[in-house]
Amino acid sequence: MSTDTRARLAAARLYLCTDAREDRGDLEDFLHAALAGGVDVVQLRDKTLDVARELELQATVARVAAEHGALWAVNDRADVAQLAGAPVVHMGQGDLPVPAVRSLLGPEPVLGRSTHSAPQAAEAEADQDVDYFCVGPLWATPTKPGRSAVGLDLLRDVAATRPKTPWFAIGGVDAERLEAVVGAGATRVVVVRAITQAADPERAARELRSRLGELAPCGDVSVDGRCGGPGSDTDGAPPILGR
Repeated sequence: MSTDTRARLAAARLYLCTDAREDRGDLEDFLHAALAGGVDVVQLRDKTLDVARELELQATVARVAAEHGALWAVNDRADVAQLAGAPVVHMGQGDLPVPAVRSLLGPEPVLGRSTHSAPQAAEAEADQDVDYFCVGPLWATPTKPGRSAVGLDLLRDVAATRPKTPWFAIGGVDAERLEAVVGAGATRVVVVRAITQAADPERAARELRSRLGELAPCGDVSVDGRCGGPGSDTDGAPPILGR
């Protein structure tokens, strides 16, 4: 299972973080829409939830993600990830150290790491227990109050090192900024408000996914040095997981 999950994570292009949408009461419908639009990975990130409620909602996320052939992730809480059976767990710089997470969860779950500087990104790249990392926040965002924006220069610096570990740009990414983000070297993005605040989440996700395919058709992967090479059925288009 872990090999398949890691391969699917490496192929992912569009990663969504959402709160529990308790004020709207539409989490399940929202997830169906976003995943139908092409989201590859969905993470429930809501620090207002108690553990019992989070486990209940994580079960919903897991079920809907499975219906769409997508991955789902637990944020920050290794204990919740263990109890929920999450295939992906994401840890911030101030959360449990990576060795402690692996000690608790074992080798199976895909483990992601937040990075906010070139040294942190290099550390994540060098850590064999880290399966992917995020670089940001690129712009100031209300979902991370008090966190300074790192800007596009950090993306350029990270991209220049040509990491072998999959990595995502995060923090204020939306349709208008996507070209600049890809131009700085990122081929995978994490979004929040670009989909969670959209009047039509499915359409917003689909447009982001389509634009990513136009701007970076191969992602990090090419066949015989080019998109859609011999043996490829993608014609240069990035895969949508489970579709």
